[in-house]
Amino acid sequence: MTDVTATSLGMPQLPAPDYPADVRARLEADAQEVIARYPDSRSALLPLLHLVQSEEGHVSRTGMRFCAEMLELTTAEVTAVATFYTMYRRKPSGDYQVGVCTNTLCAVMGGDAIFEELKEHLGVGNNETTEDGKVTLEHIECNAACDFAPVVMVNWEFFDNQTPQTAKKLVDDLRAGKQVSPTRGAPLCTYKETARILAGFPDERPGVVEASGGAGPASLIGLRLARGEAAPARVVHPRGEAPRDTPPHEPPPGEHLSSHDAPQQTSASDPDHPAGPVAEEGE
Repeated sequence: MTDVTATSLGMPQLPAPDYPADVRARLEADAQEVIARYPDSRSALLPLLHLVQSEEGHVSRTGMRFCAEMLELTTAEVTAVATFYTMYRRKPSGDYQVGVCTNTLCAVMGGDAIFEELKEHLGVGNNETTEDGKVTLEHIECNAACDFAPVVMVNWEFFDNQTPQTAKKLVDDLRAGKQVSPTRGAPLCTYKETARILAGFPDERPGVVEASGGAGPASLIGLRLARGEAAPARVVHPRGEAPRDTPPHEPPPGEHLSSHDAPQQTSASDPDHPAGPVAEEGE
């Protein structure tokens, strides 16, 4: 009887197989380095799950068995954590995890349209991987970058102010092996490489430490007010309406414009997916 049949009948699975000896030895050495950072070994579970994910591209039953043995936990305890967090993949996934934010602001700014067009363009559904193993597509509830909506993330790096057209070009370039640069943040690496970095190991690629990205001006206004700084006067006109007397916001050098710095043209300007009414409330 296969494992799949046994599971469907509610019968217990056989114990997960172990890693090959050479892989096990390498992972044990890395795991010991991670565990040594914590006064309580079980606190190392999250980075260890990233570590095994960096080996296989997802958290397998073998990976969960390894974490349990290294931390003297039960596999049930490890499974409870691995299935709680969506950052741990439960099945093989692509080299590039493409997450489209479909939460409220990104959705109304065009995120829903981007997600639907990418599903059709790639021929996959939510949390599915293209046949070439390059791209896994998923919708994400929030990328914590609302002032750059709609946002797409690739292996947790930001691609801001996207449109259906730019998103399709992005995934095409990823599948073709072309160099793709995030809007801000470190250069892209594969999902396995990202998982190893999240496990706490240094990214040794040249220039990645210097690469940085931060929140946009709209996100930082609250921080500036808390520090007692005066917030700049901002006039945001209804989308599609030209400014009357106030000049457009001119960012200082190095400041990345957000999609709310009118009169920017963003993905919501797509006529097939309007962002909403352009008239003032009550008109």
